[in-house]
Amino acid sequence: MTALAAAVPIAALRRELARAFREAGLDTPDLDARVLIGHALGLDHAGLIAASGRLLEAGEHARATAMAARRLAGEPVARITGVKEFWGLPLALTPAVLVPRPDTETVVEAALAAIDADAARDRALRIADIGTGSGALLLALLSELPAASGVGTDICIAALGVARRNAARLGLTPRAAFVACDVAAALAGPFDLIVSNPPYVRSRDLPTLPPEVRDHDPRLALDGGRDGLAAYRAIAREAPRLLAAGGHLVIELGAGQAGRVGALMAAAGLVTGSPVWTDLAGIARALHVKACDVSVTPHGWPSKKALGLSPNTH
Repeated sequence: MTALAAAVPIAALRRELARAFREAGLDTPDLDARVLIGHALGLDHAGLIAASGRLLEAGEHARATAMAARRLAGEPVARITGVKEFWGLPLALTPAVLVPRPDTETVVEAALAAIDADAARDRALRIADIGTGSGALLLALLSELPAASGVGTDICIAALGVARRNAARLGLTPRAAFVACDVAAALAGPFDLIVSNPPYVRSRDLPTLPPEVRDHDPRLALDGGRDGLAAYRAIAREAPRLLAAGGHLVIELGAGQAGRVGALMAAAGLVTGSPVWTDLAGIARALHVKACDVSVTPHGWPSKKALGLSPNTH
């Protein structure tokens, strides 16, 4: 990247960074340059345009070029800024959590479609998000379901801290709880909706992942075991006891896993609720299964029982 003096217009640095990113083969050079410069200067897109002719101060130039160097070294933009938008919600990130991806929004779409097929969205639904990470799935659903409450589980204490902070920033803390446990060990149910984006990469395939994922996302959120299905087996064991009668389970899939995951769920006594949902690339991305369809009774909040937590959970 060509060195520029600090006293250059914002627009000039933006063009220079975009050129460097393009030459490095990055997929979205112009967007990356805009986001990083905006973050360094504390300006949104409109602010960047309005200030495009302003000369950069030395400190601003140093911050922007330092971020650009990290991007050229392969660090994802979301890791550099510490924020990623998911379902229109700005979510804070740390190295403890996976960067939420647009593909995962397919899970939210499928879950809302399942809820809509039952009745209106203003019911007192109870939601569990297994392996919540940043809280992306749970918080997205709570933002769409005004009377719902939910609990997110994760084995990583640091990840739960990120999820709690995201819930607080979004004003969702009164309806969201987070608990440390393996899969769903601390949950008692019943839940009207369970969602999950589990680790599904085969252990031997981890070294072949793109560097932005392999080198920056937590291995705990990626490694699905020998065949990539370890987390699905665990969820299949837990879901029948956790789902309310007629409740829904919507789970993210890795590429090519729909048939095998569907078979695991069927063996657990769950039935297909709708066709597999595909993402924007046409890849089967979300599987919807459900418990036997019997009437569901609403539950209260915020007792441990209402949260779906085991009475022994602290």
